Amino acid sequence: MNPSTFVSWLHEAMEGSEGADERHIIRFLNDRDYAAFARQIGRQRKSLPRLHQIQPLRLIRAISCTLRAGSEAVSAPFIRSIEPDTRIKLHVLGHASSALPSGEEKKSPVKAVIPWGVRHIRAPQAWIKSRGERVRIGVIDTGADYTHPDLRHCLSRGVNILNRQLPPIDDNGHGTHIAGTISAYTRHRGIIGVAPQAIIHPVKAFDQHGGAFVSDIIGGIDWCVSSGLDIINMSFGMKTYSKALEAAVLSAYRSGIIVVASSGNEGNQAEVDYPARLRQVIAVGATTRKGRIAPFSNIGKQINIYAPGEKVYSTWLRGKYHELSGTSMATSHVTGVIALMLAKKPGLKPLRIKNLLRKHARYIIKSRKTITGAKEIHAFRSVSAVSK
Repeated sequence: MNPSTFVSWLHEAMEGSEGADERHIIRFLNDRDYAAFARQIGRQRKSLPRLHQIQPLRLIRAISCTLRAGSEAVSAPFIRSIEPDTRIKLHVLGHASSALPSGEEKKSPVKAVIPWGVRHIRAPQAWIKSRGERVRIGVIDTGADYTHPDLRHCLSRGVNILNRQLPPIDDNGHGTHIAGTISAYTRHRGIIGVAPQAIIHPVKAFDQHGGAFVSDIIGGIDWCVSSGLDIINMSFGMKTYSKALEAAVLSAYRSGIIVVASSGNEGNQAEVDYPARLRQVIAVGATTRKGRIAPFSNIGKQINIYAPGEKVYSTWLRGKYHELSGTSMATSHVTGVIALMLAKKPGLKPLRIKNLLRKHARYIIKSRKTITGAKEIHAFRSVSAVSK
């Protein structure tokens, strides 16, 4: 099957296909075959209008599109794989599916507040050495509230994967909450995050209801890699393994980007979600105010580090604030600490960062659910280790 014939087949396979469950990711063997396919697409777009629905995934030489049931069985010498474009969910308890009603939001505190998690990991002590200056972070999430007074200083250019013509404005709240824990800052009323001088680039891959496809995540990773960012925060996950997602994460890893991901909120032992389960990722579990593993946190040897994830107070939509729990919240603490480390010593490689975080963390208080060797992140020790 040559590229021209494949394009014709693809158009027919897309005819009559409806429903998000039938989206697939088609990966090509190499850059040459992907480029040849792209040229054919360009030539036939006018005659085959459905081709406009194809989402290119350049980073992994792939496309995402909706196929008619059974069409995924096609074989061609230049196709590496065809897999379902799986749905993926945010790792937050309670309000992951939609924005909170206004009655559950909190107004601005009367003075500057350092949330308990930021204090617990000893971030304020680390600020003498580093505040995350000039470190660039891609937060692949629901976007961010650019009007929030505590985030105006740190939010930079981002991207809306769902609609490239629109800015990455948060219509859910989760992404704004994550951004606040990482780098919120205020001089008067509001909160202060772990790395108050880091720069956040919001990548909106999740819709208003907190849902996304794997292809949207890959598109977000692609943007982060091409933009030369330092860290990617991924506070979401799924149970299903995806070759395409692993390929995208591997590309980011090889480019030197530190990828941080949440482990999941089912309270399972040795059941870490993807992409946190991938070895190129720093996998994060959640702890409570008492320094114990949170009941909801997935646990296991695959988790590299734990961080505060219980009732975390952070920024919310319309200039408000809210408490949320989940390994999502824990992940943003870890991302903030890595920003502090990179500001002090730029160029640290992902594996080196992972080892330093583990080496200078503190052992978690033993309890019924604690596993051997589980450690909670310690900002001051980690930053001090790269300051010598």
